[in-house]
Amino acid sequence: MKTLIKDAVVISMNLQGKIEQENVLIENDRIAYLGNAEPEANRAIDGRGKLLIPGLIQTHVHLSQTLFRGQADDMELLTWLKKRIWPLEGAHNQESIYYSALLGLGELLLGGTTSIVDMETVHHTESAMEAIRESGIRAITGKVMMDYGDDLPSVLKESTAESLQQSVDLLEKWHQSENGRIQYAFTPRFVLSCSEELLKEVVVLSAQYGVKIHTHASENKGEIALVEKEKGMRNIRYFEHLGLASSDLILAHCIWVNDEELAVLKKRQVKVVHCPSCNFKLASGIAPVPSMFAAEINVSLGADGAPCNNNLDIFQEMRMAALMQKPLHGPAAMPAREVFRMATMSGAEAMGLEKEIGSIEVGKKADLVLISLKGMHTNPVSGIDPYSLLVYSLKNSDVEMTMVDGRILMEGRELKTIEQERVVKKANELIESLKVRAGIL
Repeated sequence: MKTLIKDAVVISMNLQGKIEQENVLIENDRIAYLGNAEPEANRAIDGRGKLLIPGLIQTHVHLSQTLFRGQADDMELLTWLKKRIWPLEGAHNQESIYYSALLGLGELLLGGTTSIVDMETVHHTESAMEAIRESGIRAITGKVMMDYGDDLPSVLKESTAESLQQSVDLLEKWHQSENGRIQYAFTPRFVLSCSEELLKEVVVLSAQYGVKIHTHASENKGEIALVEKEKGMRNIRYFEHLGLASSDLILAHCIWVNDEELAVLKKRQVKVVHCPSCNFKLASGIAPVPSMFAAEINVSLGADGAPCNNNLDIFQEMRMAALMQKPLHGPAAMPAREVFRMATMSGAEAMGLEKEIGSIEVGKKADLVLISLKGMHTNPVSGIDPYSLLVYSLKNSDVEMTMVDGRILMEGRELKTIEQERVVKKANELIESLKVRAGIL
C-alpha cells in the first residue's frame, strides 16, 4: 500500500530542523520519500494549507483510569489515591478495563497522539492490551506492581512472587507483538507501594528481557517525606541505591528534586516525564524542567490519567509546559520548538525508539499527524513560526488525520478502529457499577 500526502508543510523534527512544503510517500509502514516529485501511490491526500507533523508521543498515561474522569477532583495526591483512585481501580473487571482503555485510546487518537507509555492497574491488564492491539496505537505498557504498604486496598495488594510472575507472563506473551508496535515494561507504582525485594528483582528482570521500567517519583512533598522516613533517603537516591536508575528507567513527575538528584538523573541517563496539567490540578508543584534541560536530562510529556487532568490532550500539555515556567524564569524560558521536541523526539528517545519514530525522515515508521490550519483561533498564519502555532494556538480538535505504521486510524474526525458511540455508551454505564463496587456513592 502506497499513500502520498501532497503539498503539506512538513515539520520534520530532523537534526537540521527542516520545515518545507513537500510530498511524503508512505509505503506500507514506513516513509519512503520526501520531496517535490509525485511518486505513484494507491491514494493521494491533499495536504495544502495543512501541517504534517511526526506522531505525538505521551510517555505517561493511565488508560485504566479513563473511566474515572471527574470522579476525583480537588484533592492532593495521596488523598486522591487512597479515597478515590485505588478503590476504583480495585473495583475494575475485565470489561471495565477494556472500555476504559478504549475510551482513552479514542481520545488520544483524535488528538494526534500516536505513541504512549501506559501504566495499567494490578488486575486485568490483558484486557487493556487487547484494546491497545485493536486500536492500532503504538504503546509500551505494563501491569502495575503493588506488594507493600498498609494503606493499600486488599484487592490491590499482591504477593511479591505473584506480582513478578504475572508481569513476566504478560511480557512473554505481549512484548514486541503486532510487529513490535506493542512492547512491555515493568511498572512498579512507586516506592511507597513496592517492597525492596520487588524493586531489586525488577532491575534484574528488566536487564534479562531488555525492557523498560516505568514508575513515579518525587511528585508530592508528603510522598517524599514518607520515603525519607522509611528508606533514609529521597526517591531518586533510593532508586540509584537499588540499581534502578538507568537509561531504561522512565520516571514520571520528578517535581521535588534537589541538585544531588538532578545529578543522578543526568549521570544515569534516566528519562523524565513532565505532566504539567496533572501537577497543577493536584497542586503537586512545578517540575524544574529548565534545570533538567540545562543538565541535558531527557524530558518528555504526558497527560497522566483522566482523573487528575481531566483530559489526555497533548496540545494542552505542550501549552502548559511552556507557560508555567515563564513567571519563574522569564518569557524566553521554554521556547516553543523545545517544547514541541518534548512531544516528539524526546518522547521517542524515552521509549528507546528514536531511530523509528519522533521525526519525519525516509526510512522511519509512518507515524504521522495532519493538522488543519483553518480555525479562526489559528489565523492569521502568514509569517507565523509553525512551532508557535503548534504549542500556543492549535487544539486537539484541529487534528484531521492520525496514522500509525502507515495505517490511518483517524480521518476527518472519525475513528477507524474504535466505535466511538458504543464506547461512550458503555463508559457511562460502567462507571456507575464501578462506583457501587468501590463503595463510592
